[in-house]
This record gives sequence, structure tokens and C-alpha cells, in this order.
Amino acid sequence: MKKLILTAVAVFSLAFANAQDGEQTSKGKWLIEANTNFGAAHTANTGIQFTTFSDDAGSRFNVGLEGGYFLMDNLAVKVGLGYGTVKANSDADAVDRFSYKIGAKYYIIGSIPVQIDYSGVSTDADEDPSFFGIQGGYAIFLGENVSIEPGLRYNLSLNDDFYTDAFQVNIGFAIHL
Repeated sequence: MKKLILTAVAVFSLAFANAQDGEQTSKGKWLIEANTNFGAAHTANTGIQFTTFSDDAGSRFNVGLEGGYFLMDNLAVKVGLGYGTVKANSDADAVDRFSYKIGAKYYIIGSIPVQIDYSGVSTDADEDPSFFGIQGGYAIFLGENVSIEPGLRYNLSLNDDFYTDAFQVNIGFAIHL
């Protein structure tokens, strides 16, 4: 089964790599993307997320964008900003959070994005959490300027006393200019 999945991914990768000409990730291009986040709640969030908790236990809302510039073919430096609120229950006040991210994204063979980054969040807590993140995925180019990038992400907490690591499944939507 594992070999079948790897073979399918390889064929799919080659088909899309040949279908697009690589100009989307060439030196001097810009990247604007919005990501959705599924899985573990991540405090420093520069993606789009809305979650309600069961039994009227509250909700989480976040909106954010990331942008990047390709310093060389397939390698972009990126920054991201996000704003979110967490409400513990219907009687509690919402807690606002401002998130940021800086990192680099590399497209292997023009269609397999891997990213490393540092992210953090400004909160009212005693210590603002920060994370080292790594993610990988696959870029499906829908034309010259748009791609969908499903992927997996792991956030390693740099504040072990207050926050835990988080694993996420993302679907990114990118515009290449």
C-alpha cells in the first residue's frame, strides 16, 4: 500500500511539474497566500480558522495572510500576520491575539513546497509563546497565478512551560505575481 501511494504521488508530481512552466516560483516573483488550519489549536496562527467548542464551551476565530518574495528560483522569504480571538464560553470575554511569522519556503522541483519559520503571538499572558515550524506539501497550479497547496505542519514550542507542540493539516491558497 505504501509503495502504491508513493508511486501515485510521484506520477502526480511529475504530471503537474511538466504541466506548469515554473515561472510561478522564479526569481523576482511575489507570493500571497492564505492557509486554513485543521487539527491541534495553534496559538501563533497566521491562517484562517473558525472553531466552535462543544456544549457552548466557546469558540476560536482567526484571520491572517502570508506573503513572500522569491530571492532566487524556487526560494522565497516570507512574512505573515494574523489576528484572532478566543472565547472560553458564552459568559467570558474574548481574548485577542496578534500573531506573526517569518521564514523561508522552497519549492522542490517547482511543486513540492517545504517551509521553515519562526512564529509568535502577542497575548496578555505572562509569557508570549513562540514556535519553530516546519511544513511540507504539494503545490497544484491551477494556472499561471494560482495554486492550491495541501500540506502538513509541525510547530515546535519554544516555551515548554506554557505551550505544547502542535501538528496541523493545512490547505493553502496562493497567488503568484
